[in-house]
Amino acid sequence: MFFRTRRLWKKPDRLRSRYDAVIIGGGLHGLATAYYLAREHGMRDVAVIEKNYIGFGGAGRNTAIVRANQRTSENLPLYKEALDLWPVLTRELNFNLMFNNCGNLNLVHSEAAMKASRLNVATAQFHGVESHLLDAAQVKEMEPALNIAEDIAFPIHGAMYHPPGGVVRHDAVVWGLAKGASAHGVHIHQQTEATGISVENGAVAGVETRAGNIRTGRVLISAGGYSADIIHRMLGLTLPISVLTIQAMVTQPLKPLLNHVVSSGAYHVYANQTLKGEIATGAHMDPWPNYTTRNSAHYIKHQAEALGEMLPCLRGVRFMRHWAGLADMTPDMAPIMDGNDPVRGAYINCGWGYFGFKSCAVVGKHMAAFMAGGECPEILRPFHLRRYEQHRLMGETAAVVNYSPDN
Repeated sequence: MFFRTRRLWKKPDRLRSRYDAVIIGGGLHGLATAYYLAREHGMRDVAVIEKNYIGFGGAGRNTAIVRANQRTSENLPLYKEALDLWPVLTRELNFNLMFNNCGNLNLVHSEAAMKASRLNVATAQFHGVESHLLDAAQVKEMEPALNIAEDIAFPIHGAMYHPPGGVVRHDAVVWGLAKGASAHGVHIHQQTEATGISVENGAVAGVETRAGNIRTGRVLISAGGYSADIIHRMLGLTLPISVLTIQAMVTQPLKPLLNHVVSSGAYHVYANQTLKGEIATGAHMDPWPNYTTRNSAHYIKHQAEALGEMLPCLRGVRFMRHWAGLADMTPDMAPIMDGNDPVRGAYINCGWGYFGFKSCAVVGKHMAAFMAGGECPEILRPFHLRRYEQHRLMGETAAVVNYSPDN
């Protein structure tokens, strides 16, 4: 017996010659923006243009961790709203995004780092984000598998505990947003490469693709690790972005042993246990700019050594799968969200590094408002491109630096 499966989103018959808005990039930020443009602002003639397939880039190449315990006053409100939005979006889309609210433990490995963490926790609490500072004994009580001995490379002095955080299934978010956007009339064109943006009298006039040209007055470039190159070629803007490979992997399935997402800036490692029992783990990005998604033996060795010290019970466990994605990193580890400068109707959303998944839904919501009304929402204003020209870099780098005694 044969069963006919129903598509989650409608495949458009053809590429229209005109759309109200065109989004270059079929990742999470692009799909979320399209969804909110149609749902919240009544823009039904919206096209998402994707060179490969939706979720091809960073959307499908991450460990799906979500949290709101950032450091700066500019970032905290954005990520808090993003975290609060997951259950809301699950209901709106009528699609299980598999949000697992397991909480985050950010390990701290020195007394100096404990002092810095107190400031981080206080800042988070001031902005209404639940965050607590734990000592080593409390950390051990929450995660018995952790090694809190003093004879390891980076002894655990404590941790920042962020109960609202957790993980969301990244593939489910891609499919859910595509389903929701399509239901509101958005056209999703896969295997369709954008090749140029036409500009007339200082304003966007259209988008050129290999499938034909589109007349439009609004275009958003939100293509993850490929954004900087596309923006340079199509708008002539050179952005302060380095594209770096970031790798991750999973172990063989194990019985439950990790209750939270656990991360360490000193060991450069983070890990959580998936619903299948695998330990999903990753680390810092590769230190040299490149556009490859290749894996390296050095990285596998690092993960094994770091996890073996932090979680001795994992020694001898096999890694089963290994993958890599691209992180578009700015000098201050904060994104660039801007529009109408220098070309009216041209909007950019890029530079997310490894924070893009956490923010996709809320950024789509506010970028849609920006594109629909032409006025930048207050929550996005600190992330404008000209902050680099004005030497006003943001301070989020301090939230992810290596907290080891050598730094």
